[in-house]
Amino acid sequence: MATAGASSSSSLSLLTSSASNRQSCTLCHLHRHQLRLPPPPTADRSRLPRFRCLAGQSTGFFTRIGRLIKEKAKSDVEKIFSGFSKTRDNLAVIDELLLYWNLADTDRVLDELEEALLVSDFGPRITIKIVESLREDILAGKLKSGSEIKDALKRSVLDLLTKKGIKTELRLGFRKPSVILIVGVNGGGKTTSLGKLANRLKNGGAKILMAAGDTFRAAASDQLEIWANRTGCDIVVAENKKEKASSVLSQAVKRGKQEGFDIVLCDTSGRLHTNYSLMEELVACMKAVRRVVPGAPNVRIFISVIRSYSYTF
Repeated sequence: MATAGASSSSSLSLLTSSASNRQSCTLCHLHRHQLRLPPPPTADRSRLPRFRCLAGQSTGFFTRIGRLIKEKAKSDVEKIFSGFSKTRDNLAVIDELLLYWNLADTDRVLDELEEALLVSDFGPRITIKIVESLREDILAGKLKSGSEIKDALKRSVLDLLTKKGIKTELRLGFRKPSVILIVGVNGGGKTTSLGKLANRLKNGGAKILMAAGDTFRAAASDQLEIWANRTGCDIVVAENKKEKASSVLSQAVKRGKQEGFDIVLCDTSGRLHTNYSLMEELVACMKAVRRVVPGAPNVRIFISVIRSYSYTF
């Protein structure tokens, strides 16, 4: 019995080992030939539910606001560069002047250069300074070609822009109150600039009084009163609609002198320099202020809408 059981168990083990060897050989054979199973049957894609991303189709509120701000900024930049187009066209004449320059035509070229700078709004004082500097360098033999004159012209303009910007403090004088007169064309931002200047001077510790000298525009006094409330400054406005600007400014300077104000900021109506009657009105305003404080106004600030520059003179 024991011998029969042992023989049967050995035969069973032989069968098991042979079966496992056969299975491993089959797997090796399949691996050697790289048997690939057929892909599973694909389902009909038309029957599958489709998911669409709707994030790009429905524009959110902040996305629309961002797009509007971007378009507004782009239009503002284009407006700024288009404002300089006339100046660029006028300055383009300088290249033609200096292209065929020779020493014999120095006077003629410099006269035409002076005219080009004046047309480009450089101003008579700066234009004469630039042209005379070039004339001296040409006669001294420092500039011998048109390209050298052009480079010297560029350096002169850059020096004026950089060196002039160093001294930006207001020269208010020693008398109190100091009077600052804001002048400029219509829509140039005079009232807004006056409000911002009042805020800056107020933060610097000065006692500010505003004068609503723009008696022509209906909302000018209201706008200046808003700025006075924002900045915490006092203001003098016209008592009636027919009151002249010179009378308003004179009353403001008198009050500033009596109550010990440091600075009186005077707003004026917009005007062009070609309108003689409006320029005479501005002269009357300055005379009225000088009767109260000799030498006033201490500073006259010109606001230009075309290039958004502020000039003091």
